[in-house]
Amino acid sequence: MTDLLAAHAQPAPEVLAAFEAATGFMPVDEGLALYAAAVAAAERTGLPLLEIGTYCGRSAILLADAARRAGTVALTVDHHRGSEEQQPGWEYHDPTLVDPEVGLMDTLPVFRRTLHRAGLEEHVIALVGRSPQLAAVWGGPLALVFIDGGHTDEHATGDYLGWTPHLAPEGLLVVHDVFPDPADGGQAPYRVYLRALAEGFEEISVTGSLRVLRRTGR
Repeated sequence: MTDLLAAHAQPAPEVLAAFEAATGFMPVDEGLALYAAAVAAAERTGLPLLEIGTYCGRSAILLADAARRAGTVALTVDHHRGSEEQQPGWEYHDPTLVDPEVGLMDTLPVFRRTLHRAGLEEHVIALVGRSPQLAAVWGGPLALVFIDGGHTDEHATGDYLGWTPHLAPEGLLVVHDVFPDPADGGQAPYRVYLRALAEGFEEISVTGSLRVLRRTGR
């Protein structure tokens, strides 16, 4: 599978340009690793790709293009009110994303504009709501689950427990912001990554803080 990921072409220049222009935090090298994993998983299974943590749609561009390429769809889960670190007074707060009428974060309009500009709206289904609630009612298998939502233990673990049961056999689990050293970042995604390894997932790709794992039969 590692060779398979490496063999896939990069996104078209216009897709990569849309990704780089979009608001968000994922570096290009990690985005390309996510794209390779998404294309491999979608082309192998024909099943949907899912991400938890839409924000303004930066990584959704890559998942949408991978879904388009494989003839499937990308699902993206977010309540669009911002995660913990994006609230007022925190490091990643962006006041331009606050809805002045209700006084709360609202990234949904920006996300929709991001996909429109990239020409990829028809390849994405936005699931607007809380991840555990959506996972509880979701009934279909998935080619890939990308965990990039809330970075507390409660939210990261909830995303893992809620969505990985829906992964198809040998489906791919991608975890973002995995930092073994606490000095580099929060530890909740790292603990989810360790749990996945302990529960039978096999690591197949490491790029920066992005980990790609495959569900095995163990």
